[in-house]
Amino acid sequence: MAKHVKMMVLDGCPHCRHAFELMDELKKEHPEYNQVDIEVIEENREAGKTQGYDYWYVPTFFVGDEKVHEGVPTKEKIERVFTEALK
Repeated sequence: MAKHVKMMVLDGCPHCRHAFELMDELKKEHPEYNQVDIEVIEENREAGKTQGYDYWYVPTFFVGDEKVHEGVPTKEKIERVFTEALK
């Protein structure tokens, strides 16, 4: 079973939007990535859910309690989020 993933985002963030596009692309290429449940947290609306997580930039992905990616996304970096979650 896949580990829980939290994705910290901000509305209007172009890097966050790109991360969602990359996630969709990767899920088409690797159907097993659809098993990964990603909780999307908009930090302005849901600030309480970001408590205790150390990051400065969005998008940031935590797999379990481990920060796997922070900042400008690439396909390789987003793929690492999925592979870590499925370990």
